[in-house]
Amino acid sequence: MSEPFDVLGNYWHAVATSDSLESGIFSVRLLQNDYVLWRSPDSQIVAALDSCTHRQAPLSKGTLEDGCLRCPYHGWLFGNEGHCLEVPSAKKGLSVPSKANLKSLFVEEKYGLIWMCPGEPLAPIPEVAADSDESFTRMNTEMQIWNVDSTRMIDNMLDISHFPYTHRGTFGIEQETVVPKIKLEQLDDTYYGYGYEVKINNVGSTKIMSGGGADVIKLFMTTGFALPFSVLSTMSYETGVEQKLFMTAAPIEEGRSIYTFVLWRNDDVDLLVEPGRTVANEVLELETAVVLEDQIMLEKLQGQLPLERGALVDVQADKPSLEWRRRYKELISS
Repeated sequence: MSEPFDVLGNYWHAVATSDSLESGIFSVRLLQNDYVLWRSPDSQIVAALDSCTHRQAPLSKGTLEDGCLRCPYHGWLFGNEGHCLEVPSAKKGLSVPSKANLKSLFVEEKYGLIWMCPGEPLAPIPEVAADSDESFTRMNTEMQIWNVDSTRMIDNMLDISHFPYTHRGTFGIEQETVVPKIKLEQLDDTYYGYGYEVKINNVGSTKIMSGGGADVIKLFMTTGFALPFSVLSTMSYETGVEQKLFMTAAPIEEGRSIYTFVLWRNDDVDLLVEPGRTVANEVLELETAVVLEDQIMLEKLQGQLPLERGALVDVQADKPSLEWRRRYKELISS
């Protein structure tokens, strides 16, 4: 890895959904390195470099045998915590040298996601309190690969001034362009950001998401970031419906990232809105359309987001991004 990826290796990154391992071996590229993940005989996830300790063959091309991973080249077998259990070419009874073991990386499951840290974790996985609140239901989405640098993705997640333009096809209102004065604050123990009120179109799927009301409504939101690349937005509607939107990016390499979002809602997401379609169907379809609008725009932008103050023309609406850039620059310089 190279700077800033050396530093980012000491933070948690969401790389897959929990159900990604149901079919067996999973491979992922993160921070310019290739990794392999699988569930071992003790049902724990093993994450390691996608390289056999013998001749560096890609283990992701191997096979699973009762939760143990068999290398496709010379058949070395790896089990719990990446320990090498068998070297077929060696005499029976000979002990396997410890250096044959894979270096098992830090890995955790949280929010229906698999999180990985290649180094030594310097901070916990960002907390979302709604996940342990029985009044909320969680909805996961697929992992996506975007041809966008993670720095540009976080800048977009924190921004509201693009709503009337980028999202005019979903919830944006073109005439609502002025962003009120933003006051940054510590929202809770995890997220730093701001609260704001915004008018949105409330028709079609958006009305189902909001729980009803007029065709144009006010929505109160809080949006905050947790370093390096996670954002939590809380949407509070007049109807009492509350939705949490957690977005996170993980750098594959410069200009390419893994992205996913997770939703929590405090209403009945299984309620039928029409035959065969639930609130969950409508909400996930709308949020996916919103995300696609962002992706289409961001993939037009090249390279990393400049971090130096003064490198971009910033206005009052860009305060959240400015603060994230300042803190992120400190993080990767540490």
